[in-house]
Amino acid sequence: MKGLIDFCFNRSRTTILGFVFLCIIGIFSYINVPKEAQPDVAIPIIYVSASLEGISPEDSERLLIRPLETQLSKLSGLKEMRSVASEGRGSIILEFTAGFNSEKAYRDVQDKVDQALQKLPASVDKPIVREINVALFPVISVLVSGTLPEREMIMLARDLKERLESVNGVLDINLRGDREDLVEVIVSPAVLDTYKITLNEVIALINSNNLLIAAGSLEGEQGKLTLKIPGTIDSLDDFLSTPIKITASGVIALGDIATVQRTYKDPTTLARLNGNPAIALEISKRIGANIITTIDNIKATIDQVQPMWPQGVYIDYQQDNADLVKSMLSDLENSVIAAVIIVMIIMIAALGTRSALLVSIAIPGSFLIGIFVIDWMGYSLNMITLFSLILVVGMLVDDAVVVAELADRKMIEGFPPKAAYQYATKRMFWPITSATLTKIVVFLPLLFWPGIAGDFMKYLPITVIVTLTASWMMAILFLPVLGGIFGKVGQNEAKLVADMQIAESGDLNKIGGLMGNYLKFLKPYLYHPWLTLTGTIFLVILIYVVY
Repeated sequence: MKGLIDFCFNRSRTTILGFVFLCIIGIFSYINVPKEAQPDVAIPIIYVSASLEGISPEDSERLLIRPLETQLSKLSGLKEMRSVASEGRGSIILEFTAGFNSEKAYRDVQDKVDQALQKLPASVDKPIVREINVALFPVISVLVSGTLPEREMIMLARDLKERLESVNGVLDINLRGDREDLVEVIVSPAVLDTYKITLNEVIALINSNNLLIAAGSLEGEQGKLTLKIPGTIDSLDDFLSTPIKITASGVIALGDIATVQRTYKDPTTLARLNGNPAIALEISKRIGANIITTIDNIKATIDQVQPMWPQGVYIDYQQDNADLVKSMLSDLENSVIAAVIIVMIIMIAALGTRSALLVSIAIPGSFLIGIFVIDWMGYSLNMITLFSLILVVGMLVDDAVVVAELADRKMIEGFPPKAAYQYATKRMFWPITSATLTKIVVFLPLLFWPGIAGDFMKYLPITVIVTLTASWMMAILFLPVLGGIFGKVGQNEAKLVADMQIAESGDLNKIGGLMGNYLKFLKPYLYHPWLTLTGTIFLVILIYVVY
């Protein structure tokens, strides 16, 4: 390692250029790295549900749950299976062991459900298989509210949904508070009796007409022609003209015997804002997309559309996760700036201006290198990552202070700056390395934290370890080279080293100033060690009891 230190000092321009390059790509990484509110954690849970309208909970257990359980119990990696039977529905929650392959597990569950279909009642709705994924949770909810008629509000919300789905980074949008379109056909029994038509015949004819029939193709000398028989119902006129019965006097259409009108299904969800009916658009983003950029693009699209809407329609935003991320990024930036200022004040008082400036570079430099590595590893800036960066602020300058202090002492003794920093780096290499490893080892076991909590919290040890390693590189490689070029001894450093030389001579009473006052305060505790130890133990117990 000493050879690497000599290499960096002998090629100082290359070393500084490498440091500047790392800082620049760190800035770009900080700007472009995906920013999320929560880490993207694969939750090992898959939900299966099947519905059959009208059956009791007992029949649901016998007809729906048991056939599905028989097949799903054969899955590999299955940790626990919980079932709930209710009126008209049966649901099964499958929990897998942590670290499972979500895509493979989803395919396996789908295959087992398909195999169980032949044992389920013929009239059952196709079972739904849904994977629980944190990344699919909404990052923002857009509420469209107002006093317009319901149909107009729904049309505005659906138009907005189509526009937002084209925004870069948007994965899916769910509407809450709207109702599914329905065409209602109202027939009179007296009219049916007149034409001698039954209700079942009307239903069967409507269903059989709403089809698109592929009739194959015809090949000739001019080429191949694809044939199709269009029979889908696209409008109310199609409904009204649907033939029901042919008589001697002509064709009886649906419009002759029934009233057809547009309506909606009964509501399953309701949304209101300030007492007004509302429709909520729950928007989830793509995995790896920048949450701040995505939400800014969503709001910009809405701002472009909103002026074209009629008066009385309002937009509100709820559950905006971008605000949380922006707040934490702001806290991080404020913490870094405050840390740099405080470190500079303390270092200027203790070591001098030049050494303080060199040591202060360690904090932003370590952050930028750490964020670059986090981005390179494919991780995002999320709540846990940002908390870890704030947590580690106070640990980043320790190594740099040790090297700068020893280098200042050597410069006072007559060493040139380059030789002083080179000596200090080699002399303190192992103490700095062991101190950094001691901090890293504390967080290392968290990498092996099992389960969902471990997958969620792994960002903390990874961020801390990467950033501490970057601070070690700053103290061993980059700052010494910068100190060798810009380092210089000031009056504060000379006085500090003079006090240290007095301390090394053994006559502590000759030391004055802040250090002298501290030594006077410490003296009685050193002469009564057992009393000091007893008082410390008592103080610890007292703090615990008071807490």
